[in-house]
Amino acid sequence: MQGLKIRFVVATRESRDNFFVNTATGMSLDVYKSFPFLQLDLYASNTEGLSTVYNRSIERAKNDPAILIFAHDDLHFTDFYWADRLVNSLNHFEILGVAGNKRRVPNQPSWAFIDSNLTWDSAENLSGVVGHGTGFPLQNLSVYGPTYQEVKLLDGLLLACRSESLHQKELKFDERFDFHFYDMDFCRQAELKNMRMGTWSLSVVHNSSGVFGSRSWHEAKAKYFEKWGN
Repeated sequence: MQGLKIRFVVATRESRDNFFVNTATGMSLDVYKSFPFLQLDLYASNTEGLSTVYNRSIERAKNDPAILIFAHDDLHFTDFYWADRLVNSLNHFEILGVAGNKRRVPNQPSWAFIDSNLTWDSAENLSGVVGHGTGFPLQNLSVYGPTYQEVKLLDGLLLACRSESLHQKELKFDERFDFHFYDMDFCRQAELKNMRMGTWSLSVVHNSSGVFGSRSWHEAKAKYFEKWGN
């Protein structure tokens, strides 16, 4: 892994010091701080949209290329070999996630749900495994389907890609989506640019299960369908 750079891009409401003490992602990265290739673009005390700060790191990487991991701040990484898995997977896919859907259907408001009633898609279309909980043993393990599958939509809790691929394809996040639907829109853009997306097997524990149905979620959904149609 000589010359390898893996750069986490994380936005948090916590201060920089508190990030490593109070957030799952911060505590995990502190564990792996001895990895010589590990870097961090941290947006501490953040009040901006995820798309805005993610794009800032993409732009910065033009002069300092790296594998970029766009991650929420509430993820425990419980796999000691996550870096090896990541590098190997990027030989097969250009954009990676831990959960996704192999298809996309009209009026789909999420990678996992096929309608606004939050109806789960059929199991044969889903891919990935994500743990849930705030401690060990886990409260829940969501087994969506086999990993290493090519997909059309990925869960934005974690997205990884080489910065060079983003620059070559001129792909970035749409800043009208500050938190909700930024991942859906990103995948739609990637599909139009013929970028291969897939899931990879990495042990990640998510401290939350996502927020659906809130006012801000419905507002973002309206923007998404206005852009892409039904």
